[in-house]
Amino acid sequence: MAAHASYVAAEGLELVLVGRFPRMRALAWSGDWLYASRGYAVLRALMSEVIEWERVGSFRPPAWRTVASSTRLASRFFRDGFHALAVLPSGHLIGAVPRAIVTLSPGEMEFRVSHRLVRGLRPLHIAATPSGHIFWGEYFDNPRRDEVHVYVSIDGGAHWEVAYTFPRGAIRHVHNIVYDEREDCLWVLTGDQGRECRIIRASSDFKTVDVILSGSQQTRCAALVPTRDAVYFSTDTPFEQNHIYRFDRESGDVCAVADLSASSIYGCLAGDAVFFSTMVEPSDINSGADVGLYGSRDGVDWQRLQHWKKDRWPMGLFQYGNAFLPDGKNISGLVAATTVAVKQWDMETCIWRL
Repeated sequence: MAAHASYVAAEGLELVLVGRFPRMRALAWSGDWLYASRGYAVLRALMSEVIEWERVGSFRPPAWRTVASSTRLASRFFRDGFHALAVLPSGHLIGAVPRAIVTLSPGEMEFRVSHRLVRGLRPLHIAATPSGHIFWGEYFDNPRRDEVHVYVSIDGGAHWEVAYTFPRGAIRHVHNIVYDEREDCLWVLTGDQGRECRIIRASSDFKTVDVILSGSQQTRCAALVPTRDAVYFSTDTPFEQNHIYRFDRESGDVCAVADLSASSIYGCLAGDAVFFSTMVEPSDINSGADVGLYGSRDGVDWQRLQHWKKDRWPMGLFQYGNAFLPDGKNISGLVAATTVAVKQWDMETCIWRL
């Protein structure tokens, strides 16, 4: 894999702000509907000329979390609210809240706990396939490198079972699982050191699991975006220069197509453009204090389209500066991002038109 890359501004790629929505976190796309949360309530809006939000359902956490989630800094400190969401073709919604996976069935307004987490606060992402299968991987500190599970539900999130287990000593945790419509497969991203850093292609039933790339901080990633001809992924390392890489589907070649200013853990596709965001996680290599949003139409020419300054609150307690990009399939032609721990734009969702 290439060690360095450079990028130039991509002509014709410009973001026009459509709206800013405070105290709202963008979670998932479902066609041209965007789902978001405000505390423990989930809303959605059709991406039309006028964006109007409607309440879909809510989850009742312990009383103290209800209070904490009502204020901005307390919500950041306690990592409150929804952290991930998947929208199924059946209309079921599957969400991740602190210490639990919750499910909303069609016709209901209250999310119910379908799985209690015993390790870690929550998975970082939830993936769904067109057949309605739902996957998430365990994300916890795991200093002893215990075995790590990938869970699946085939009944709308009502019940969960282990789909696959990484044996003891294999990985630290699962960063992300991404469904790839082109190959009808799942990409599984794991970390954090040496051979634990893997980019895996698994069949949608996990009967076939193949390690495609592994073994270095340049295969340590949490964000991956499949396109028609290639798969793009960004690195998430505090120890080396971070990059965006392109994995060619036909040839299998991997090349760095852009340098990043810092670690990146979110990516998405909007129209014909690919986007990745960077976070503020200072290290000897990542010394910047800006959150960035990078984009490209052709996967070759990349530009930093937006940037935000980290705010003054300690990041260990009140979160790293970041820009969350929602999961799911987006056909709206719009881009959504939620910024956290940044000046003036803290805990706001912005929507832009390409």
